[in-house]
Amino acid sequence: MNKIQNHSQIVVLSGKGGTGKTSFAASLSKLIQNKIVIDCDVDAANLYLLLKPKIATEKEFYGGNKAEIDSNKCSGCGLCEEVCRFDAIENFKVDLISCEGCGFCVKVCPEQAISFETKKTGEFYSGELEDSSKFFYAKLLPGEGNSGKLVSEIKKAAVENITEETEWIIIDGPPGIGCPVNASLAGTDFVVIITEPTLSGLHDLKRLLELLKTFKYAHGIIINKYDLNLEITELIAGMAQTNNVAVLGLLPFHQDFVRSLQLGKTIVEFNIEIKERIEKIWSGIKHQIKNNKRN
Repeated sequence: MNKIQNHSQIVVLSGKGGTGKTSFAASLSKLIQNKIVIDCDVDAANLYLLLKPKIATEKEFYGGNKAEIDSNKCSGCGLCEEVCRFDAIENFKVDLISCEGCGFCVKVCPEQAISFETKKTGEFYSGELEDSSKFFYAKLLPGEGNSGKLVSEIKKAAVENITEETEWIIIDGPPGIGCPVNASLAGTDFVVIITEPTLSGLHDLKRLLELLKTFKYAHGIIINKYDLNLEITELIAGMAQTNNVAVLGLLPFHQDFVRSLQLGKTIVEFNIEIKERIEKIWSGIKHQIKNNKRN
């Protein structure tokens, strides 16, 4: 129990995709020692492309059930198609992508012609980074659901690897406010929100702030590419002040972000000025966490 209490968990989120969330999470992972890193964006995992872990284990994930009709037993009554609210059954065949695994068709079938087997819906991996830190990520198969359950599974595996030396758990969360986001947030000490000065970024930031306020997670905002639209940057800063949320820092638009990604490197390995900005932001995050735990 003491080992679990000695670490702090940080989740990096964004209201929408493309804000620079993974780039920032990768940068933190490069700067911080004594850590465990998890990519919880199971629908589009890509943190491993930057951090290049050495994969040690690979496991299949069975996250749900799918209906399948046995044509030899089916009498063709059509009751299953009638009750399926997801329109996943047509001409006595189940569309496995549309099937949500509710099992209602199985219950109503008079011939017991519908099986309900557990299906493989993803894969998850564990390995080590170049500094021997543990790294975990997962991939949900196309069209599959239960992404929140898969997130919980890899977080559970990560927790089992906490040691007395573990100080930080860094989580690259999924974008948005859906089920996998909530699973990513479980047990977190601080949420870093990455936003951008666009109308869509502003809109989705509002939704994410409402979510975090509802569940009372401590959080702060980083405005990435802040200099592309100073007017909206001011609106975001004003929103943060109104909601008593700290603006942890501003990151400028810079072509080195693109260049570093093209070379498979983090921005802190590529640009000294931006590295110093992120180090300053990291100091602010640690200060926020320390104050929150003290209170």
